[in-house]
Parts: sequence; C-alpha cells; structure tokens
Amino acid sequence: MVKSAWKGKKTGAKRKGPILLRREMVAFLPAVSLAGLWFGLEGMTLVGVTALIVAWMSRPLAIPEEIEEDGSALRALPQRADAEEMMQAAAQDAQAAGKGTACLVIGIDDPAAVSRQMSRAEFEDFQQAVGARIRGVLRNTDRIALIDNARHAAILAPTHRPDLEGMIQLAGRLQQACDAPYSVNGRSVNITSHVGFCLMTRAPEPTGPAILSAAETAAEEAARHGPGCIRAYAPDARPFARTQGKLDSEITPALEDGRIVAYFQPQISTDTGTISGMQAVPRWLDRDRGILGEAEILPAITANGLQGRLAEVMLFQCFGALREWDKLPAGPGLVSLPIGLDHVTDPKMSDRLKWEFDRFDMAPQRVCLVLHREVTARLDDEVVMRNIAHCAKMGCRIELAGFGTGPISVSAIRRTGAERIRIHRSFVTNVERDPEQQRLVSAIISFAAGLGLETLAEGVATIGEHAMLAQLGCHHVQGKAISAPLPLDECAGWMGRHDARLASIPRPDLRRGA
Repeated sequence: MVKSAWKGKKTGAKRKGPILLRREMVAFLPAVSLAGLWFGLEGMTLVGVTALIVAWMSRPLAIPEEIEEDGSALRALPQRADAEEMMQAAAQDAQAAGKGTACLVIGIDDPAAVSRQMSRAEFEDFQQAVGARIRGVLRNTDRIALIDNARHAAILAPTHRPDLEGMIQLAGRLQQACDAPYSVNGRSVNITSHVGFCLMTRAPEPTGPAILSAAETAAEEAARHGPGCIRAYAPDARPFARTQGKLDSEITPALEDGRIVAYFQPQISTDTGTISGMQAVPRWLDRDRGILGEAEILPAITANGLQGRLAEVMLFQCFGALREWDKLPAGPGLVSLPIGLDHVTDPKMSDRLKWEFDRFDMAPQRVCLVLHREVTARLDDEVVMRNIAHCAKMGCRIELAGFGTGPISVSAIRRTGAERIRIHRSFVTNVERDPEQQRLVSAIISFAAGLGLETLAEGVATIGEHAMLAQLGCHHVQGKAISAPLPLDECAGWMGRHDARLASIPRPDLRRGA
C-alpha cells in the first residue's frame, strides 16, 4: 500500500459550534412558539424539525487546512518522496498484473530566467498551473508530483504493453500543453520545456526510485541538448551528478589537448536574409560520451577556475575560423564570443586581448564580445567597466545578452559602448501567436532603436517566430530554426547552401513600367 501522497499535513476544519447553538437558530424561536400555540405539539414539532434541516443544510462546511510542521501552506502537489512511493506502487501493480508502466519527467528550460519574471508566490502559482496542464493530458488514474523546483514527474498507471512510440507521442502532447502561454497576474509568461522518460522494462531496476531516477537522467540529457528536447532513458546513460563529478577532473587535460573546440551558430539578418555573423559555442569531443555541450562544460570549467583559459582557447579558434572564411566568396562578417564574469574581472583582460589581436594580425572589429547577465549585473565594478571600455575603444563590438531579464540602467549601457542588445529567448518563445510577447519584443526593439542599438533575438525555434521578429523590426536572429551550432569544417558548406537558396528566391522587378 502507498502512504498518503501528502505527508506531514494536519487536516483541520473551521467550525462555528453545534448547530443548535448557532445564532441563526434564534430566528426560528418565535415560529416554534406560535406553532405550539396555534397547532399544538404536532405543529411545534414540524416547525422545529424544519428549522433543524435548514440549519444543517446551511452549516459551514469543513475547510481542510494543509499545514506543514512550521505552519506554512503546503503545495497541492505531492513531492519527491511521494513520487517514489507512487512509482513503487505502480511498478508492483504492473508486475502483479503482467502489465507495464513508465515515468516521465517534465522540466522547464532555463527556470532561473522564468522565476526572475515573477515573485515567489507567483512562481508557486505558476508551478501549480504547469501541474494542471500536465494533469489535463494524463488519464485520471495517472499521478503527478513536483519533484524539484522546476520539474514535475508523471507516474503512469499500469497498462498493457506501453511502447517507445506511444511514450514519444505522450511526451510531445505534454510539451505542447506546457509550452502554451500562461497568464500570471495579468501578464503573459512563455516557456519551453524538455521531457525525459523511462519505461519500466528499460529501468536499471523495476523499483519506484530506480524508474524515477532513470527518467530524471533522461530529462537531464534532454536539457543538455537544448530547449524543447525529448529523450528516452538508455541503459548505458549515467546520472548527471556522477558524470559531472568525473568531468570536473577531466576538463583540464581536455582543454589543453584540443578536445574542447568551437562550434559556430549562424546569425541571419532579417532585412536581407544574408548571414550577418556566427556565434562561437564550446563543444567537448569525448570519445566515450560523444559531443558534450555547455551544460556539461561550463560547470566543470567554473569548478576548476578555467574561465579565462577557455576564453583564450575559444578566441584562438575564432581567429582560425575567420581566416578560413576569408577564403570564401562571402564570409559571415563577425564572430560573437561570450565572455564570462571571471574573465572581465581580470585587470589584465583587455591588455591580453589586445596582444592576441596583434599577434594574429586580426582586426578587433571582427569580434563581438557578448556580455551575459552575470557581467551586466556587475557594471558598477571599476575593473569590469574598465575592461569593457578598453575593449570597445580597441574596436571590439560589444553586445549585451539576456536583455529584459535583469536590471541595467541606460547610463550603464552607454558606458559599455554596446552596439547591440540580445533579446532573451524567453521573450521570443511563441512570439508569433502571443500578442503580449509581441508587445514586449516591440518595446525592447523600440528602446534599442531610441539608443541607436541593433537587436538580435536568440533561441528562434520556428519559422513563424523568425517571420514575426522580422515584422517587429528585430535586426538579427539565431536559433535552431536557422541552424544548430556547426563544426568549423561544416560551416563553409552550410554558408554556400544558404547563399544558393537566397539567390534562388525571385526578386520583384522594381523598374518603372516593368
């Protein structure tokens, strides 16, 4: 038997005392007295019974109060321990009946950016709304739980032969439900989600904790492959925490041996359709694990204090890429390179960067330094501002990322010498169908235009989002709707195919009389 899905609660009721002692009963006393006077005992009894029935039917109902030990209100959803017990019960029932079961873990992409858009109370209500969306897709016999701050688990009731194809379709329906716009205190909030799932037959053990843990591992794998991904648990998959601990110890030799390389994601001009730049992103080419992305690399880099060294390696590979692209008929223009907080807090950062440009005989104007939110939040630091100002004076283009997700003053934007701001993908999601998203993006673009800045939208996932951003006046876009990050040896081929498609598009003849 599974214990109650709501642990540590005390259920009470708000009562107003016995029915006969309620103040509302006073109104019936004259009627009872008159009935006894006019009709005798039978009339008085009839009116008295009527009064009792009316009082009972209008009594205040017991209102359950779910209270934690510290007195705070509990969330309505079961928590992680409950999810393990429910999964265990489902697995036992499935084995006893010769059926199967499965667990799905649905997570919010970039939950930190989502939570910054609302207060704590609003975020808790938002979690409840996500849970309601998930419950609406599942059967009445399925269960859900909130297993951490940004992930829900769906425990499926035993059924005959659940298969991979059915789980993929269910994961897609859950994503579609969760990714629709939310209304939070009159504001529209848009998210994307990832899903990992595990069939009981593929779990390491047919137990509740093992199946849930396997589904979480699949969800971690989905999150590492980018927004909106779905992954199934594979028996050779490793839990993220254990793998990450091993990566921390292997990151230094991988960085020095050239196994961490730059991939490049194209950026497109919405005015002309031409390639306007490439963003460099790190990828770890591991013989056993395959290609690892930023979700694995950056925590290991941070744990070992190698942010500066990673920036040097990425800059060196950007220079090599620019030289390769100079041989093409039409190159991508400039390369965007993200810069971390530990790099810009180095007092010698700008001097070292100047030395690198001189050593490779590369014009600083060909590199765009992307300052993420952690950097823009520290613009009051003299060392940080000095480095950014010197890089801008040197000729590097400056871009402010994550715009709209954190505070930054107009004076700080001016002081950085920024030429472009990046619209966070939380504002881009569903922009083609959500009027409030359109208003927010339009406001950001208007703000940038007033300061003479260009705009770039990141995380563009659909052609519809691309088209709407172009209509709203955004200058550049990047995302999987354009292309996933590419290794250097595939960039030239992609650029050639893109230019060929662009040249094949019929152009209207604007000559008079034509």
